[in-house]
Amino acid sequence: MLWALLIFILCAIPGQDLPHISFLELLAFDKWVHAGIFFVQMLLTSKAFIVQINFVALKNHAKLFSLAICIVYGASLEIMQQLVFDDRTADLYDFIANTFGAVCGYIFYKYFNKFILEKLHRQ
Repeated sequence: MLWALLIFILCAIPGQDLPHISFLELLAFDKWVHAGIFFVQMLLTSKAFIVQINFVALKNHAKLFSLAICIVYGASLEIMQQLVFDDRTADLYDFIANTFGAVCGYIFYKYFNKFILEKLHRQ
């Protein structure tokens, strides 16, 4: 929840207050930042749901549920940037980067648990 709040605060910063660094824009640095923060959001959300949910049937779908929440959260932030926050606009490519980061987090979490943690438990 704290990470989601941090993302919200960063997305609410007025556009004129954001640093303007031209060489980073050439590398689409902004999109990698979006992907990175939603990658972390996905990992944290998944872990929180898996730890908190006691019902086995729901626990099996916790990662998928977390992915859906992250994607909806990313879309909601883009809409709020257009309609609510000062000097900000919605950006389809930001939403795509948010979704890409969340999907990468889903894949990473799924395979990290499956391969790495299982090997550690065997030892």
